[in-house]
Amino acid sequence: MKNTGNNILRGVPCLLVIIVFFGYLAYSMGLANMLNTIMRTAHDLLLNTVFYLMGICVITGALGKIFVEFGVVDMIQRILRPVMAPLFNLPGVASLGAVLTFLSDNPAIISLSKDRKFSRYFKKYQLISLTNFGTAFGMGLIVIVFMIGQGYFAAPFIGLFGAFAGCIVSTRLMQHFTCKDYPAYRDEPACDDTDVDDEKPTDNADGNQESKPADSTFVRTLNALLDGGKSGVDIGLAIIPGVLIISTMVMMLTFGGQVSVDASGVETVTYSGAAYEGTRLLPTLAGYINVVFEWLFGFTAPELIAFPITALGAVGAALSLIPEFAKQGILDGNAIAVCTAMGMCWSGYLSTHTAMLDSLGFRNLLSRAFLAHFFGGIAAGIVAHFAYLALSFAGAL
Repeated sequence: MKNTGNNILRGVPCLLVIIVFFGYLAYSMGLANMLNTIMRTAHDLLLNTVFYLMGICVITGALGKIFVEFGVVDMIQRILRPVMAPLFNLPGVASLGAVLTFLSDNPAIISLSKDRKFSRYFKKYQLISLTNFGTAFGMGLIVIVFMIGQGYFAAPFIGLFGAFAGCIVSTRLMQHFTCKDYPAYRDEPACDDTDVDDEKPTDNADGNQESKPADSTFVRTLNALLDGGKSGVDIGLAIIPGVLIISTMVMMLTFGGQVSVDASGVETVTYSGAAYEGTRLLPTLAGYINVVFEWLFGFTAPELIAFPITALGAVGAALSLIPEFAKQGILDGNAIAVCTAMGMCWSGYLSTHTAMLDSLGFRNLLSRAFLAHFFGGIAAGIVAHFAYLALSFAGAL
C-alpha cells in the first residue's frame, strides 16, 4: 500500500506536466495542427537528418578504426601527452581517452578507465574527473565534419579550440569538487599496482609460445573499415530517439507558425500542421536576456540558444537544428564556432554522466559533475566567440 501511495504521488506531477506542456501547444497551434506537426517533424528529421548523421557516423567510425589499427591514435596521444599534466592535471596516458572519445562518443573513456593497466597511473580524484574530461571531446569528429558539411571550414576548428578550453575548466572544477568533498582521494591511488597483472603470451600444448600469423595490410584495412563502419551504424541508431524526441519538442518551442501581414500592417500567425512549426516560446524567453547571449556568445538571434539547450541532452539532436537555422538565415561563422564548442563540450552530458559515474562507482558525485560541466560548456562558448572575434579582427577569417 505504501508503494502504491508513493507511485500515485509521483504520477500526479508527471501527469500535470504532460497536460500543461501539450495543453499549451494545443491551445497555441490547435490540437490537429499540433499532432500533425509532431509527426511530420519527426518524420522529416528521421529521413533528412538522422540518416545523414548516420552516414557521417559510419564514415568517421571507419576512419577512427583505421587510425587505431595503424597507430595514428598512439602517435597523436604521444604528441598530446606533455600537455596533460600542466593543463588538465592528468597523467599523460589520459590523452588516449581524449582521442578515442573524439573519434567515437563519451562512454569510450569508461572502457579505458575500467582497465587497471590504464587506471593505475591515476589518483582516485583524477580518475573520477575522466567523466568530465572524456565528455568534452565526445563525438567531436562527427560534429566538426557535420559543420564543415554546412559550408564552414575555419569556424568548426575555432570551436574545437573552445571545447578544449571548456574541457580544462570542467575537468579542473570536478577535481576541485572531489578533493573538497573527499580529501583522501587526492593521494589515494585509483587502483593497487599489485592487482595489475601484465598480460603474458599463452603457451601451446608443447610449452612453446603461440604465434598467430599476422594479417596482411589489406585484410587489416578491410577489417578496420568494416568494424568501424559497424560502430558508426550503432551510434547512428543510438541517436534516433534523441533526435526525434528532443529535437521535435525543442523545435516546436523554438520556431513559429506562418506569418502573414494584412494591409494595415497587423501580423497574423497561422498554423497548418506542417513540419517545424511551433510557438516560439524559447526565443521569446531568451529575448528578455538576449543581451547576455549576444555579449557572451555573439548570438545574433535568440533562436540560436536552442542549440546548446538541445546539446545538453544529445549533441546529435542539436545538430539537426543547424540546417533549419541556415534556412532562416540566422547562421554565421561565429554561431558555427560557438555551437561546435558547446556541442562538443556538453555533448549530451545530462544523459551520459549518470551512467558513466555509476559504472565507476561514484554516482554520489553526479551533482558535482553536472555543475562542473555546465560551467565548462559556458566557458567553451565564450572562448570560441572571442577567439572568432579576434581572428576576424586580425583579418584571418
